[in-house]
Amino acid sequence: MTSPYEKLAALGLELPAIRKAAGAYVPARRAGDLLFLSGRGGASADGTVASGRVGETVTTQEAREHAQSAGLQLLAAAHAELGDLGQIRAVVKLLGMVNAVPGYREHPKVIDGCSDLFIAVLGDAGRHARSAIGVGSLPHDMSVEVEAILLVDPRN
Repeated sequence: MTSPYEKLAALGLELPAIRKAAGAYVPARRAGDLLFLSGRGGASADGTVASGRVGETVTTQEAREHAQSAGLQLLAAAHAELGDLGQIRAVVKLLGMVNAVPGYREHPKVIDGCSDLFIAVLGDAGRHARSAIGVGSLPHDMSVEVEAILLVDPRN
């Protein structure tokens, strides 16, 4: 069996450092067997927030890459909380928000960047329910923000 970390490496990806919270919240909060992950946006390798409005200054493909980067941020937050991504039993739900121009219609294609990452890294446990919506703005002019709810191994 290949671990999530080996799958990340095979994809040429690694978990980024967790960016500091931009407000009065924590990156992750556990409630029983559920782990709630705060919304994360995409970032470049140097940690700069991936910003811009999709359909204006950001293409659908670029936004998809930003969503993948947001997914890496979410996995990093889960790793920090759990100590091992192998404790994830299922990604229960994703909420993906796309900072897009009015009339933009490809929100699902954008958020697939995160969804496809979770499936590639976690296998069947990465399959999830999901909402992908367009919004008029996001904090720090982020192009994409994704939050997640995970089912994790019970605490001993």
